Amino acid sequence: MRAVLETRRKAAAVRAEELEAELERVRAALADAEEVHRRRVIGLEQYLEALAEADTPAEVIGGATQRKPVGPRRAVPHRQNATGAEELSPDYQALMAAAVEGGRDGLGARRAAVVLGWDSASASRVEGARARLKRLVVRGWLVEEKPGRFMLPAAEQEAAGAGRPGGGS
Repeated sequence: MRAVLETRRKAAAVRAEELEAELERVRAALADAEEVHRRRVIGLEQYLEALAEADTPAEVIGGATQRKPVGPRRAVPHRQNATGAEELSPDYQALMAAAVEGGRDGLGARRAAVVLGWDSASASRVEGARARLKRLVVRGWLVEEKPGRFMLPAAEQEAAGAGRPGGGS
C-alpha cells in the first residue's frame, strides 16, 4: 500500500511541475499578447486622432478657402502654442480635469483609465492611459514629478488651488 501511495504522490508532483511549466508559458504568451495589444491600441488612437485632425474644416478667409499648413500633425498641441485646455480633445480635457482634482497627489495611469471610461483592470488599457499622460507631459501640459504621478505644473497648481473653495492662501 505504501508503494502505491508513494507512486501516486510522485505522479502528482510530476503533473504539478508540468502544469507549472505550462502556466509559465501561458503567462509569457499572455504578456507578449498584451504588449502587442497595447501597441496596437496606441497606434489606433494615434491614427484616429490624425484622421480627426484631417477632417477639421478648412478656414475661410476673405471668401477664399485656406487649409492649415502642411506639417507634422499633433493631436495634443504644445502648451506654449495653446490658449487653454479647451483646445484639447474631450479625452485629454477629462485627463486635465482629473489632474486638477488630484492636486499635489497627482493622477495615476489606473485612475486615468477610469476617467477615460476604460477597464482599469486591463493592463493594456492602463498603459494606453499612461501613454496619453506621457504625451501631455511631453507637450508641457502636465509634469511627472514622481514616477507614475502626473500633475499640473507648480504655477498652474497654485492658480487652480486659488480658484477652488478653500484653496489658496
